[in-house]
Amino acid sequence: MACDGHGRPLSLWLTGGNVNDVTELGAVMAGIRVPRIGPGRPRTRPDRLLGDKGYSSRGNRAMLAARGIRVTIPEKDDQAGHRRRRGSVGGRPYAFDPDIYRRRNVVERSFNRFKHWRGLASRYDKTATCFLGALTLASLLLWAGS
Repeated sequence: MACDGHGRPLSLWLTGGNVNDVTELGAVMAGIRVPRIGPGRPRTRPDRLLGDKGYSSRGNRAMLAARGIRVTIPEKDDQAGHRRRRGSVGGRPYAFDPDIYRRRNVVERSFNRFKHWRGLASRYDKTATCFLGALTLASLLLWAGS
């Protein structure tokens, strides 16, 4: 899920339980469509992406940089060590602002809002289509309530 700064869902992507959500970042980002007020195409690119250390791979960073999205993702310790061992070839450390990173809890709180619906929290729906429909309905209600 991708959400805005107020915890309102922008994009939902449903995968199997054995799929790591880090591998689906491109699909989640492709699902963002925010209509503009007045004429114009919908906005598809956020100003900034806040993610945890799981999203710090070079592939994810390159994909986001190619789309012009600024990132605030802490670097994993093993990645930083590998970069330092390579010396000047390893490149500079990634920019990281801990003050901006503190706002990352907004997405975690957004997940907790979905848990208010018992059917979503315990996944009563048998099919992925029904579950995604329930998630979409809950998202609409979150948008209407804000």
